[in-house]
Amino acid sequence: MTFEDHTNIVRRRYEYALGIDTRDWALFRSIFMDEITMDFSSYSGEPGGPMRADDWVAGCKVLFTGLDATQHVMSNPIVDLDGNRARLRMYMKAEHFLINDQGNDDFALGGYYDDRLVKTDQGWRIEAVTLNVMWNRGNRHIMDMAVTRGQERLGL
Repeated sequence: MTFEDHTNIVRRRYEYALGIDTRDWALFRSIFMDEITMDFSSYSGEPGGPMRADDWVAGCKVLFTGLDATQHVMSNPIVDLDGNRARLRMYMKAEHFLINDQGNDDFALGGYYDDRLVKTDQGWRIEAVTLNVMWNRGNRHIMDMAVTRGQERLGL
């Protein structure tokens, strides 16, 4: 594995966090293949599966537009390379904030991402993400409130 490959693979995960936290949806979309597999079942309880990256980004845009602020922190990247394919496992902590009158203003979770990436002519792109939640704290209900608020803000 070259230093450049390692750096660019890890960079995709950092760009994931930066895209969400700064609401830079063009950056966020640029890190994915067109068809992706997303498995957030350890958070949602719903089975994951294949989908269009545009649909994933649109759903994230609604949720995160409804929140007042977020901060995703990543650490301890482990990269395994197999030709033009890579696996990246990385610890994460995600803080979500929404001022409300129905409980605490924050919800946090921690765990790790297990990503699959493919090297394309445009560089490394994420083709699959599995979120593995190890803990959470705070008011999880702000996430539902954020979806409603995001839909209102976006006129949906």
